[in-house]
Amino acid sequence: MGHMSSVSTSSKAGRPRASAHKQNSALSAREQILDAAAALFSETGFSGSSTRAIADRVGIRQQSLYYHFAGKDEILAELLSGSVRPSIEFVQRIEARVPDEITPAGALFALASIDARTLRQTPHNIGTLYLLPEIQESRYDAFRIEREQLRASYGRLGVAAAHPDVAATMSEDRIGAILIQLAELVIRLRRDGGTAATPEDDDTTIAASCLRVLGLSSAEIAAAREEAAAVTALSASTH
Repeated sequence: MGHMSSVSTSSKAGRPRASAHKQNSALSAREQILDAAAALFSETGFSGSSTRAIADRVGIRQQSLYYHFAGKDEILAELLSGSVRPSIEFVQRIEARVPDEITPAGALFALASIDARTLRQTPHNIGTLYLLPEIQESRYDAFRIEREQLRASYGRLGVAAAHPDVAATMSEDRIGAILIQLAELVIRLRRDGGTAATPEDDDTTIAASCLRVLGLSSAEIAAAREEAAAVTALSASTH
């Protein structure tokens, strides 16, 4: 479900040097570190990756990496937050407009689509690290709080969009937990090589599945999808 913030640095610290790994020169040094770390964490695991290996992959000295990050824990925290922050920012913009301007179903379809797209585009499928034991440590509290905020938004929109018989059998918390898991299905699809030929199809399929488990009909889902497209386009044009 991420965008990495660009940080401009005038200092020579962190300037790339020759490396066996070709880096994207369009990225800042901080972004190159994040990208290299995401690749290593996915390839060799978090515990098997060192700041030295990350620096080598970028093509900078290890000391230069510490100019941007205190260590690999801080790097992982930034990568994890980047996988949820775009969805949180999006739902914060639209949830206040429900139900006066946007139906709960339309808002939910838009959120699930954006969330799936964000996770689909995170570097090196960083979402696979969500279940690391280390994530339960206090240093990752910010990420867990952000993900809980996102789950709560799913719950609020879900219970408002659900048909009465569904809402009567599941709590808001339960609905939120199920919906966020559906959105995060794209992580496993990427890992297993099961993504659609047109990746955007996975986003809409997952969003439609979120509404289907809430008891909405095909016609209601189609209407929500049309509304979500308009909401997303408007949001993109104003931010």
